[in-house]
Amino acid sequence: MPEGFYWEIGDRNGARSSGTVSGSNTPTASQVIPIASSSKWVYSTYVLQKSGSVRLADVPFLSFTSGYVFPPLKAAKEVVCGLTETVGQCAADVIQSPAASGNFYYSAGHFQYHAANIMGLGSLGALSLTTEIASQIGAFDFAYLQTNLAGGLNASANGYGAFLRRMLRGDYLMSSQLGSHKVCGSAACAAGLVLSPAPSNEAWNYSLGHWVEDDPTLGDHAFSSAGALGFYPWIDSSKTWYGVLARRASAPGGNQGVVSLNCGRLIRQAWVTGVTVTDTTPTPPR
Repeated sequence: MPEGFYWEIGDRNGARSSGTVSGSNTPTASQVIPIASSSKWVYSTYVLQKSGSVRLADVPFLSFTSGYVFPPLKAAKEVVCGLTETVGQCAADVIQSPAASGNFYYSAGHFQYHAANIMGLGSLGALSLTTEIASQIGAFDFAYLQTNLAGGLNASANGYGAFLRRMLRGDYLMSSQLGSHKVCGSAACAAGLVLSPAPSNEAWNYSLGHWVEDDPTLGDHAFSSAGALGFYPWIDSSKTWYGVLARRASAPGGNQGVVSLNCGRLIRQAWVTGVTVTDTTPTPPR
């Protein structure tokens, strides 16, 4: 990872260890950067907090099986909405795809349609959206510079770490729902899967706006939300530890999140087991 990265591990009370691997574009712990799909965990937490419960009608949108997706001709919206577009204006390009309905289809369209038409956020611009999300989960240093709910958030490792600490303390409804309503999000385990950034040889599941690293060989059942620029936040399966790997790749791409995940899960393994990791293949404790 030539850009370098900052990493941090902690528990509900604070950071316990951190470090930096220097590179060409290494963020600091407090530097606010685009976090791409790591935004999804934040929005889904907001939804549950605002609603006060897990509403069954929300589940297909938060687990990418609703069928509401951005079509190929609007693929740019998967990454970014127009800088002046409201949530609803961006959502106007979402379609309901019969092929995607009931199947896992990784698209920002699910969240955008849900925010505009179910959560009532359609009239909000980026600044108002930032304020609304903060009203339910806390401000931290989170900021939307555009209105893509699935990928438009900017945050620092410090800010996201504080969010995860609140998750570990049980401050959010999501705290008790990590891993709930999960569906297979990988070609390794889902015959009906339409589109996924997960490696085709690893059986990952997807819960409410976050991944569950359930592969029977390489997975340790951690909860995570890697982004296409390399930001990788996680909570371990015991809900004892959180971690953030803050990285800003020079160009976005689905594999950048996987690259950071591959690194981050080795750091997690070393921390949880207390054993130095010398192999790039995880050997998680069972």
